[in-house]
Amino acid sequence: MERYTEIDVLIESLEEEHKENIPNSFAVMKPKLIEYIEGEKMVMAFPVLEWQLNPRGAMQGGFITAAFDNVFGACCVYEAKERSIATVDISTTYQRPIFKNDELIITVWIKSKGKTLIHLLGEGYNKEGKLIATANTNFILLNNKNK
Repeated sequence: MERYTEIDVLIESLEEEHKENIPNSFAVMKPKLIEYIEGEKMVMAFPVLEWQLNPRGAMQGGFITAAFDNVFGACCVYEAKERSIATVDISTTYQRPIFKNDELIITVWIKSKGKTLIHLLGEGYNKEGKLIATANTNFILLNNKNK
């Protein structure tokens, strides 16, 4: 079982064909890898940035969901090995706002991995450990012949 704590090392471990599939939103959201344990979980932290704020000064809900999607997707890329992936669905429930200069720390767990689907659950907390949102998703493992 592999365990990573450096995002650059994790990205370097990707096959070349998967590196080109890293979404632009991943880079612009400035994630920091905290931990990845193969077959189990991934933890990343996202700074709350000015351009992500709604008029009340809180991180807009869509960006919270995008952060979850980035962690879910990154975790699935590593779990899928040489296969491509796609999101089937994602659901987010918001508990409280998170504001600029805070950090959204997201942990996702692999709950089941079959031949075609991976189901994951996630929780997002602020720096003080208060629950900001929860999410769940399903990813499909694609046949690389059908890219």
